[in-house]
Amino acid sequence: MTQVLIIDDHPIVLEGTKKLLKFAGVKGILGSQTLAEGFRLYRAKKPDVIIVDLAMRTGALGGLSFIRRLRLHDRRTPILVFSMHNDPFIVSRALKIGANGYILKDTPSEEILKAFDRVKEGLPYLGHDIASEVAFLEAKGSAANPLRAISVRELQILSLIAEGKPYSEIAEELHVSYKTVANTCGQLKAKLGVKSLSELMRIAIEHLPSRSGTSSRTYRE
Repeated sequence: MTQVLIIDDHPIVLEGTKKLLKFAGVKGILGSQTLAEGFRLYRAKKPDVIIVDLAMRTGALGGLSFIRRLRLHDRRTPILVFSMHNDPFIVSRALKIGANGYILKDTPSEEILKAFDRVKEGLPYLGHDIASEVAFLEAKGSAANPLRAISVRELQILSLIAEGKPYSEIAEELHVSYKTVANTCGQLKAKLGVKSLSELMRIAIEHLPSRSGTSSRTYRE
């Protein structure tokens, strides 16, 4: 019996995905509305497939950190990203750090199931509506992208800065120290050639998606 873990902090999307998979005959379905709980369920249940959103409460791109963390422990379990973000930079980044497939939340049910079946079998899958854009991005390269040297942790902190959150709140959300957040922001300023937090926030707002789905760019660990 195939066991699936779905991680999405939108209850309607979570329940809708569960119903779709049940309709397709999948029996063992686990659900989580947080990345932390999702990781605990993964450790306890060892699902055959993981479906994860990117825009979680731990920042606009918190799901990327989940994928990276999971891949430190497990290189084999298939991961299908189910996201509202259609920017090819984000898609490319998710695939590079370990996702097996990527589809958008407005994808028709038939294609969602097709993507699930492909990923379950260990095959890659990229939604038709974003595949050509990702291919173009890879051919063009990202040399002009000012955030190309940003790590996953820096990306996560930068996404929270874009939402106007202070260091103390970012530290609490990410379960790290205030000093870690401050040091990371210092590193970000040096990498991006800015001197103030306001300049850093401007770059974050310009290049990173908000929880509502603004466009973004790519990053390298």
